[in-house]
Amino acid sequence: MICGEVLSYHEKSVILTCNYCAKTENGHITCPKGHYVCDHCHNQDAIRIIEHTVYSAKSADPFEIAELAMSFPGLPMLGCQHAYIAGGALMAALKNEGTLPITDEEIKEVLARTEKQAHGGYCGLTGVCGIVPAIGACFAVLTGSKCGTDKEQRTTMAVAGKVSQAITGLTGPSCCKAYVRSGLKIAVDSLAAELKIQLSSNTDTAACRHSSKHPHGCRKSLCPYFKVS
Repeated sequence: MICGEVLSYHEKSVILTCNYCAKTENGHITCPKGHYVCDHCHNQDAIRIIEHTVYSAKSADPFEIAELAMSFPGLPMLGCQHAYIAGGALMAALKNEGTLPITDEEIKEVLARTEKQAHGGYCGLTGVCGIVPAIGACFAVLTGSKCGTDKEQRTTMAVAGKVSQAITGLTGPSCCKAYVRSGLKIAVDSLAAELKIQLSSNTDTAACRHSSKHPHGCRKSLCPYFKVS
């Protein structure tokens, strides 16, 4: 994060102070030298680029939009910035496809909801990857789901459950970029089944070109998105 050392993941939270903004909070991830960066400081540059990418996208293919966002050199190989990519790419593709009256306001709402539940390292600490609530937020916005609704909430939770299951099948070690791709596949299939919306899905764009950057070791042939050089 700061000194380039391999990160340490603590089993229990400790009181940490962000080296950039000096905010003190409970955290789980430091480097061996004790450096700590809060989620806000860790995400802000990448989130700005992600937002620009999804708001300005012209494609109706969420995979194409996501791959463009994931190609940003400043994006960490792993991190909850990928949750914003998944939700943002899906909503941007829907806006460009045009069946539903999606605007930047709906995309902004999805990103705001994603922020509430996508936190760095919590995929391992709670078993919930931030991409799950990101895709769930998309379907909640699209269906009008909220506490107390019937089919809308059921549909949203069913899709989120499928995304979680798909991500589970790709663990060992975790890879946020693979999770984005699998989450979007579930989302595209669910849009067709539940809302009768057919999005472009050129999965050829989902061939990973980031394998050498994985800090815990790429799964290579065990990953369906592994690209042989």
